[in-house]
Amino acid sequence: MHGASREALATARTSLDALTDNTSADAAKLADELAAVTALLHREVSLRRVLTDPAQAGEAKAQLAARLLSGQVGGETADLVSGMVRSRWSQSRDLVDAIEELAATADLTAAQQARALDEVEDEVFRFGRIVSSNTGLRSALTDKSASVSAKSELLRSLLGGKANPVTERLVVRLVAQPRGRSLEAGIESLSKLAAARRDRMVAVVTSAVPLTDQQKQRLGGALAKLYGRQMHLNLEVDPTVLGGIQVQVGDEVINGTIADRLEEATRRMAG
Repeated sequence: MHGASREALATARTSLDALTDNTSADAAKLADELAAVTALLHREVSLRRVLTDPAQAGEAKAQLAARLLSGQVGGETADLVSGMVRSRWSQSRDLVDAIEELAATADLTAAQQARALDEVEDEVFRFGRIVSSNTGLRSALTDKSASVSAKSELLRSLLGGKANPVTERLVVRLVAQPRGRSLEAGIESLSKLAAARRDRMVAVVTSAVPLTDQQKQRLGGALAKLYGRQMHLNLEVDPTVLGGIQVQVGDEVINGTIADRLEEATRRMAG
């Protein structure tokens, strides 16, 4: 997002944080209702254009949103969305993207309140790796000819009782409402949102053998010092790296594996 949309999203995030800081607010219910609003505005293109029309007064748009949502969602959700449409958005899609982000953030907040955020983070990451390595599963979950209910049922059979309920809700919602994104992109977005709950960055660490707790602590401390922020480690074991570790933070890759050094030596010899 750029310009006005970025500022509007920042304001909406602050409003959500203020709302969920109140222990009486049901973050999981808020997430479900925001997801329902996301689906509505994604489907009703003309409506979202009206709600983001810069020629219309913000208060008029807020009143319209409140009327449309009255009785459909709780007052907290209606107030949050009404506040969002008062803001200016660079594109109508940005409003929908923002509401979708708030829905996921509300669910992650529910996990954080239950002291299960680390668990959810790890489960989302592992699910992404399973999907990327299982072409049959990925095809089933992204098949446009398959019904949403069939894909949701498949996910529930895979995750039900085995994953945190927040993880299940997030993943089912992502598959049911891809909104033009790849499954991998959606999972990556969820991972980043989970990390942001604690102002942390995510490092994907690949090693030949599992790291010990002491190694994980040392690596996390070194990366936190390097990047100036707390770091969450998503760990993968890949025997093909031969030794050492590979660390990816965003688009940056720090490669210290034996396989990488052998490849570099081979290039030099060939050169």
